[in-house]
Amino acid sequence: MNSTSPPAPHFKDRRVGLVIFGLATAFLGCCCALLVPLMLIGTRMAAKSATPPPAAHLMPVAVLYGTLAILLVWLGIGSMMTRRWARALLAIWSWSCLIGGIISLAAMAVMAPRFGAMVVAAQPPGQPPLPDSARTAIMLVPILTIGFLLVLLPLIWGLFYSGKNVKATCEARDPKPRWTDRCPLPVLAVSLWLAFSMLSMLLMPMFHSAAPVFGVILSGTAGSIFYLFLAAVWGYSAWALYHLDRRGWCVIFIALVLLCVSHVITYSQHDLGEVYAKMGYPPAQIDQMRKLGFTGGTTLVWISLLSVVPLLGYLLYIRKFLADVARPAQG
Repeated sequence: MNSTSPPAPHFKDRRVGLVIFGLATAFLGCCCALLVPLMLIGTRMAAKSATPPPAAHLMPVAVLYGTLAILLVWLGIGSMMTRRWARALLAIWSWSCLIGGIISLAAMAVMAPRFGAMVVAAQPPGQPPLPDSARTAIMLVPILTIGFLLVLLPLIWGLFYSGKNVKATCEARDPKPRWTDRCPLPVLAVSLWLAFSMLSMLLMPMFHSAAPVFGVILSGTAGSIFYLFLAAVWGYSAWALYHLDRRGWCVIFIALVLLCVSHVITYSQHDLGEVYAKMGYPPAQIDQMRKLGFTGGTTLVWISLLSVVPLLGYLLYIRKFLADVARPAQG
């Protein structure tokens, strides 16, 4: 009798790698959870300083770390269970962190010399000057930290979870289609980030945030209404794109262009310090921000222009995934 064995899979099984990366992801989530009590302690200590920042602006950071901790632990468990939704979300999260890390690294590289100069200027009179090695460390440590945490690690994660063998392993071990399979990954990434931005917009009125709108800085009730309107636009676009509805693409594309024009007009007449003043930041802290040189209107105009170009370019890229959809989105 001839015995037949099951055909070998046409991919390399990455189950072990999914478990290892899942454990590492959950560990990162635990590290974020540890930062929450540190943020709360920092809030209490900052309240005793000479120029305490508003507590309402420090608490969201603790909430962010707590939410990120839960998400990373959840995604880590999903990776260890070889769930296809976990692979998709971790790929999106990794590449998004990498993009944000590159931007943060560039900004830190520009501001590092100013940080060093501020530290030197803050030294009490009569003390010996800092050695060159110490000043170099002050500038390099933040750059290396950001480079490792927000560039190198996300690159490794992104390459792993975007791998064809990893994708095939999850699909073989988790054959049931999940909600992350309803639209292409590049479109899903935009939909998720718009949903996250919608939640952020809904929280903005709670923190007395001001809104730069076509040459005017709105605050109070007017600023809250503006952020609620943005939340509605972001939420609709996220839902429509997830259902591959081209109307959502048009709405978010036009909204980004209008926001960029609004920022250019506003920051041509105002600086970011005025926005922070309407948000309740103390004048001493605003002065420290101005010394770093990133609150100037001209700088923010260029940031607005340079940041919107890749966003619009990416939206043009994902439009091809919507081109064949001729029927209205189905709920």
